[in-house]
Amino acid sequence: MLKEIVLAAGCFWGVQAVFDNTAGVISTEAGYTGGNLKNPTYEDVCTDKTGHAEAVKIIYDDQKITAEELLDIFFSAHDPTTKNRQGFDTGTQYRSAIFYTDETQSKAAREKINEYSVFFKDPIVTEVVKLEKFYPAEQYHQKYFKKQGRISCHPEFFDKEKFWKKKLSKERYNIMRQKGTEKPFSGKYVKFDEKGVYRCGACGQQLFDSNSKFNTQCGWPGFDKALPDAVKIQKDYSHFMVRDEVICSRCGGHLGHLFDDGPTETGKRFCINSQAVDFEKE
Repeated sequence: MLKEIVLAAGCFWGVQAVFDNTAGVISTEAGYTGGNLKNPTYEDVCTDKTGHAEAVKIIYDDQKITAEELLDIFFSAHDPTTKNRQGFDTGTQYRSAIFYTDETQSKAAREKINEYSVFFKDPIVTEVVKLEKFYPAEQYHQKYFKKQGRISCHPEFFDKEKFWKKKLSKERYNIMRQKGTEKPFSGKYVKFDEKGVYRCGACGQQLFDSNSKFNTQCGWPGFDKALPDAVKIQKDYSHFMVRDEVICSRCGGHLGHLFDDGPTETGKRFCINSQAVDFEKE
């Protein structure tokens, strides 16, 4: 199914070049949106008085690329923490913004901001706004870099996997980013019953309260429930099995798996790698 989203991340020449080279993107168009002037020209927008941002309308096939994947590219290609500026370009027309066309995109945008906030020292200032009206830019702006024989002025700004490789230990990276599993009974929280909170070993988000932990015979720490909105469940088809994978809702780090054989009234067993969590004493 074809969908539309509009993204602003500085000069639209570079943004368009980035997404023109993205598999699953059907078409792109440079233009203006988010302001109050009808049918603006480039000269109008450059006055910084129209409220419009330089932006790129992206038509994509959501069977080939998801909104989440598009937003990963978006956040990797610019600095979302600088307000009304990218590099030497300053003004509201160069702001970071996501103009969504459906609630799925809106939800994905807010979740990605939460996820990427881990990686930056300063707060992310990206706007998330429903698309109202998009005005195509003048023809000479379309595919500008392609016409000039250039690639882009938007080199990859941020690589989250390089970040995690640097931040996490080799063992923790293998589990949390490559979906590995520690050996049974090797984790420090298998036989552990202190009171407190278990946090994500990558981003620090609170995941499980110690009151939900129970003794297991399987070799990994078990919990009968997670804290509200702390984790996400997605299908895992690895090792010729179909399982429910548990990931951190903030950073997407792999934690373990969820099973329906828990001993408490919830009937759930969150089977979690010790390497994937840190404990904070009450």
